[in-house]
Amino acid sequence: MADVNGVNNQGNVYTDLNKTEETKKTDSQSDMFMELMIANLRNQDPTSPAETSEFMNQISDMTMVEGITNLNTSMESLTSSLLSSQTALQASSMVGQKVYVESDQARADSTSGIIDGVVELETSASDVQVSVFDDVGSLVGQFSLGAQAKGDANFDWQLEEGMKLGGYRIEATATIDGEPTSVPVFVGMNVNSVTLGQNGVGMKVNVDGGSVSLDEIKQIGQ
Repeated sequence: MADVNGVNNQGNVYTDLNKTEETKKTDSQSDMFMELMIANLRNQDPTSPAETSEFMNQISDMTMVEGITNLNTSMESLTSSLLSSQTALQASSMVGQKVYVESDQARADSTSGIIDGVVELETSASDVQVSVFDDVGSLVGQFSLGAQAKGDANFDWQLEEGMKLGGYRIEATATIDGEPTSVPVFVGMNVNSVTLGQNGVGMKVNVDGGSVSLDEIKQIGQ
């Protein structure tokens, strides 16, 4: 699998297959054109052959139909190529960016030592609490975001000296109508590379925790 500037492309095999099918389709259309022309010649009345101009008009009509079909095929190929190129360009620009994906697993930034994320609230809350646990389940951090309106609430937590970068679990609870309720957490993750599907469709973003599709990403960048 080729990897150029962090962008993997898995569409080469499919592209070759598509080209083979397009070649077969073009050959089939040419054969059909010749069959129609020969059938037209065979079915003429020998005692009353078609006028030269009439026959040429028929040939011209068939040629025009074949030309339109070939043009449509070329436009489809061009559109597919442009879509793939545009998607690849957008994908390459995502490498090195931070994306927020729903997960309870977190890893601190290697430079700042900060874990950041987004809490999603379907309704307003009188208080939002974020808890951080280490890889053995011990509570190592807890803080309040205070009262929050409906929507997204960003947070960040600084590792203390001596703490390792990875292996943390994040939980968030919102107090709604006096009751604590678990709410979704989207953790910030760095994009290492992007994998493209056939013709740029089905793009996957590769982060430290694995691969996610674009519809799984809540936010790009801070």
